[in-house]
Amino acid sequence: MINGIINIYKEAGFTSHDVVAKLRGIVKQKKIGHTGTLDPDAVGVLPVCFGNATKLCDMLTDKSKEYEACMLLGVTTDTLDMSGQILSESKVDVSEETVREAIMSFVGGYDQIPPMYSALKVNGKKLYELAREGKEIERKPRRVEIPDIEIVSMQLPEVVFRVSCSKGTYIRSLCADIGDKLGCGAAMKSLKRTRVGTFKIEDSLTLAQIEEVMAKACIEDYVLASDEVFMEYLGATVRPEFDKVLANGNKLIFPQLELEESRLVQDGEMIRIYNSQKVFSGVYVYEKAAGCLKPFKMFLT
Repeated sequence: MINGIINIYKEAGFTSHDVVAKLRGIVKQKKIGHTGTLDPDAVGVLPVCFGNATKLCDMLTDKSKEYEACMLLGVTTDTLDMSGQILSESKVDVSEETVREAIMSFVGGYDQIPPMYSALKVNGKKLYELAREGKEIERKPRRVEIPDIEIVSMQLPEVVFRVSCSKGTYIRSLCADIGDKLGCGAAMKSLKRTRVGTFKIEDSLTLAQIEEVMAKACIEDYVLASDEVFMEYLGATVRPEFDKVLANGNKLIFPQLELEESRLVQDGEMIRIYNSQKVFSGVYVYEKAAGCLKPFKMFLT
């Protein structure tokens, strides 16, 4: 069984669930999960977790992301992208400098209203299901952070830009909000996700490439171990006589451990924990008041 993460390049026409289903057939393994939905028309980075690394899915979903989007000014649609029904068309009578200023005004972040055509749930039902029934409900704005936007090219009415953003940011909504600010409307024409956390598009593999490496029996060369996601945390190895304590997922205290660095651990700090055989076993969090480290996420095989 594969245990770890593979950086998949999701191609257009596939849903994120389609990718997982196809991977199950390719690698002959059921325990697989993706780390955040990409629209069917969108392409790019989709980290996929295998085996015990599926416990990482929610944590990778929280990672910052980077996209390259093409925005079409002068048009609005019900889906906020060009796959939807056109609601309005208008003349784009603004200068490039005005467009640039409008786009860059969103750097730093803002309160964004999620689109109706999204997988967010309200009262147990996905918004896009309600939208397909012709229903529109009030959505509360959510704070999104946008550390950086870079305009790649501008040939009005089209603008291509790169954006770094926090989890939960909808680039379709960002395009529509830019269009609203300019007074001419806008819709997203295309979207490519170029990064999720440390996973970059240049390192991703298509499903066809996964089939090739499976045929060559070298798939493990492309699997990132679960602990690689936590390398910014301090590491520690359990002393041999306490392996059973770790294997049972119990609390740990510092005398049971050998730290990678000899330093003071801060309250609330996360620590990578390995057994005495150097096998990654989980992430613990130090609780100063309790005087111990408690399991945060276990990866026992």
